[in-house]
Parts: sequence; structure tokens; C-alpha cells
Amino acid sequence: MTASASRNADKRQTAHDNEGAPKLYQHVASQMNTELRPRLEVRFENVSITADIIVKDETQLQTELPTLANVILKGARQLGAKSHVVKKNILRNASGVFKPGTMTLILGQPGSGKSSLMKLLSGRLSTDRNIVVEADVTFNGVAHDAVLNGLPQLVAYVPQNDIHLPTLTVKETLEFARACCEGTVPMLDEQQLYHCDHELHTLYAASGAIKNHSDIVIRQLGLENCQNTMVGDAMLRGVSGGERKRVTTGEMAFGNKLVYFMDEISTGLDSSATFDIISAQRRLAKAFGKTMVISLLQPSPEVFELFDDVMLLNEGYVMYYGPRIEVGEYFEGLGLKCPASRDMADFMLDLGTNKQRQYESGPVPRFAQQFADG
Repeated sequence: MTASASRNADKRQTAHDNEGAPKLYQHVASQMNTELRPRLEVRFENVSITADIIVKDETQLQTELPTLANVILKGARQLGAKSHVVKKNILRNASGVFKPGTMTLILGQPGSGKSSLMKLLSGRLSTDRNIVVEADVTFNGVAHDAVLNGLPQLVAYVPQNDIHLPTLTVKETLEFARACCEGTVPMLDEQQLYHCDHELHTLYAASGAIKNHSDIVIRQLGLENCQNTMVGDAMLRGVSGGERKRVTTGEMAFGNKLVYFMDEISTGLDSSATFDIISAQRRLAKAFGKTMVISLLQPSPEVFELFDDVMLLNEGYVMYYGPRIEVGEYFEGLGLKCPASRDMADFMLDLGTNKQRQYESGPVPRFAQQFADG
């Protein structure tokens, strides 16, 4: 077999493997009754987060040449400089509903409050005395505080930073995550099997999904070639940064999570890999009614179109939240039209900033608060 034929065969095999995951998802979902597929709606109203930040008085610090002596003197002046507390508004009266079976994209400039919102809703926001949270959050109508201790079993949060055991291989890492999060299908006695044929088929389907879940995730995320390579870290050489990000995403796929919050998971990935991962999450959301909320940095048009809803944050304000297909029409009604040469996601990120002027056609809102109030 020639090298070209071998490569083509590998591509066909990879395509066949990638098709296996959605087919298995659809098979398991088709065997399950609606009541066996729990769903979770996340509803939040008037979410406001403020933090007290200590700021040094910069007027007392002089700008000088970066010589060794000046650096030492500047450090000494910083120690003696007066400081004062400034209140920073991270989120301001944010409201929305993340529904089961939908994909929601959160867009926003750095510091817009994307991570804080997802950490709060997933129960991962640190409760510091310098942070004040005002929010009305419910999960299927149940108050956030009432289910806070059980949120890690229901809600997955994929962070920006990748934290792994560096000496484990990719496959070992995912197998360990599966063993920690997933149980086994209970055995039924003869009488139970006789009376519940449909449930038996469901259990067999679920058993196959659980048994092969780690291999499915590896194929989904394109990790076949590095599955036996150590994950590594800053001190130990391992997989690439993009592959490590895929492993982080894959770990959260295990367990019966109903809601997924994924924070800028495209970091270190090319557009093709990002499209594959987001497509996999969409299939999971549609097949099992999962609630998917994902923040991305400048998604490509193909990735943008995979989402059902979009939330645009700027300076803590919700500038837009609604269906993706209505974004252009909504802002055009405000006098802001996205040119044909501009991606919709990039256009949205320019709004509320100095770059907005190029899209204006008459009097329009200029600041994030004006968009939120309008």
C-alpha cells in the first residue's frame, strides 16, 4: 500500500470512528423514556457582583528609567504609598434563562464578567468577604442555596486553566475521571427482566455507553494519536497545549451532569479543532437534553452558527441575550448594521467600544449600560 493510500485509509477510519459517538448517543437516547432523561433549567435574575479592590495611589509613584537603583527605589515607594479601596462592578443586574437541550454562547471582552457568571451559576465562585453577590438563581425552580452542596454532581464547570496529574497518560487521565464519576449498571433479577423489557434495552444501551465512554471521548476530541502520551505540565514535557485543553474538556464529559459551563475552551485550539469540540457538545445537548453554556474568544462563523442563543456582556451589563438568528436584526433596529465583510461575533464584540463607530448610522446607544437599559 502506498503512503497516500495509507493516509486516505487512516482518514476514512477516523471519520468512521467520529461517527460512532453520535450514533451511540442517539441509540441510548432513543431507548430512554423521557422521564429517564432528567433535564435542568438554569434561571437567574438581577445578578450583581461587586468586589472591593485595594488600589495604590499612582500619583505618588514617579516614572523613571528602569535602572537597578530606580527599580529598588520604586519598590520602596510602593511599600509606603497610600492605598484606597475601590468598588468594582463585575456584573450588573444580569438576567437570563439557560434551557435544556440548547447551546448558549457567551461573548464579551476580557473583564466583562463571563467567568464570574459561570462560576456563580456552577457553584464555583469563591465567597470572599470582599465580594458581594446579589442574585436570584434557581434550578428547575429550586433556589440556588438549597442545591448548592449538590451542584458538583449536577453541573460541570470547565475552567480556563488546565490542571492535571502530569505523569498520567491521556487515556489514564480520562479513565480515572470516568471511574470517579460513573457507576455501573445495576443487575436485574429474572422477575424484573420479565416485566421490563424496554428498560432492559435501555440498560444494555447505557451499559455500552458507560463501558466505552472513555474511548468515545478520545475519538470525539481527536486524541487517538496521543492517548498513550503523558499529559505533562510546565516542568514535564507531554502533550501540546491544545491537546491538554481537549483533555480538560474530556474530563467533564463523564458523570450524569445535566448542565455544562465551559469557560473559553478554545484557548490553544485552531478553528477546526474548536468546531469539532463544539459540534460534539451540540450533539450531546440535543440527544440528551443537556444544558450547554460556552464562552469563546472570537469564534469563527461556522462555530458561531452551532449555537442556539447568544449572550453579549460588556462591563458587567447584558447588552444582548436572545436567539442567535435574531442578533443582526436586533442591532440593525438600533442603527448598528454588521457589514458583509465582518463576522457577526467580531461585530458584537466591537459594540460598546471605540470600534463601534464604524457600524453607526445615526443616533445609537454608545455605552454598555445604554444597551442594557434599552
